[in-house]
Amino acid sequence: FWLLVRLRNQFNFLFRLVFHEDSIISGYRHPRSSATDCILSLFQLTNETLNIWTHFLPTWYFLWKLMTVVVIQTAWQDTFTWPLVVYLLSCCIYPLASSCAHTFSSMSARARHICFFFDYGALSYYSLGSAVTYSAYVFPDKWVGSVFHRCYLPVALVNSVICTSLACYSRLGLPFLQYNHDIVKRFPEYQSPKFGKILRVFAFAHPFLFDNIPLFYRVFVCVGEGCTDNDTNILHYYHIGLAFLTGFLFATHLPERLAPGSFDYIGHSHQLFHVCGILGTHFQMQAIEQDMVTRRHWLQTQSLPVSFANSLGVAGLCVVLNLSIIILYSLPLLLPSAENQNMGKCDIKNAYFNCKL
Repeated sequence: FWLLVRLRNQFNFLFRLVFHEDSIISGYRHPRSSATDCILSLFQLTNETLNIWTHFLPTWYFLWKLMTVVVIQTAWQDTFTWPLVVYLLSCCIYPLASSCAHTFSSMSARARHICFFFDYGALSYYSLGSAVTYSAYVFPDKWVGSVFHRCYLPVALVNSVICTSLACYSRLGLPFLQYNHDIVKRFPEYQSPKFGKILRVFAFAHPFLFDNIPLFYRVFVCVGEGCTDNDTNILHYYHIGLAFLTGFLFATHLPERLAPGSFDYIGHSHQLFHVCGILGTHFQMQAIEQDMVTRRHWLQTQSLPVSFANSLGVAGLCVVLNLSIIILYSLPLLLPSAENQNMGKCDIKNAYFNCKL
């Protein structure tokens, strides 16, 4: 009897530690769901159902946009469209990674962390994809060819690496040093949830703010000649407004914090965060395509030439670096430590990862 009580307490500890979301009371899936259970949950109403579909369905729209550019517009034969291909690919990857993370995150504590490591890496790659197109099509006339323009993409790449590293660190700490397959020495999500949240907000906010410096200058600051004041700016306003609304929803957990339990299934902040993010991406995509078309002749004669290095090359390097970071943070969760390989106990230290209840 006491063993059952202890196991139940450890199960509840594990659930609160890893799976519970702020102000979301009900609608959780079992934290030891099988892959089949996770897929079937797509067609059941849980607090994750709309999180999944609000990103899975737009993935197909973005994929259609990508195929239109690559196949119909024969992008590979036109180097000027390569940055757009990089951006559209990032638009396909980040909602797909997010929907997969939300789908399979209830398989185990380890699976949850690894799923969201990939989610963070995909968002980081999206920030780099945005920077590639901004460098090619969106920079205001005054800044084209400047020192900042030449340094813009290398800094954006570094920001992408920092973003993935900080976001992954915010979950468990440093791989091997602060956690491994069996134990974790710090619980930012449990003991210091605000620290983990603030760290993730900063991780994603800083590349967004840097990437948008040329756009902010163009639409909010610049006046007179050389400011690229055209009809596309209204689309940029829509995108910027939705981007800040997305960040606000992510950081504040509104509206569920005002009425815990009332928005568990429909209308909580993460669902609204997904919807606003996708709408923002849609307007951003329209603005980028319109800038590319209307400014093409001027940019091809005045701007930095589009090459493999500043489009597909930097995107490929970003993928390699971010995958390396994800693997580094995931390995401790996949490789059992030697001293614990033969242990059969389930105590409060290894309950975080190992309790199979």
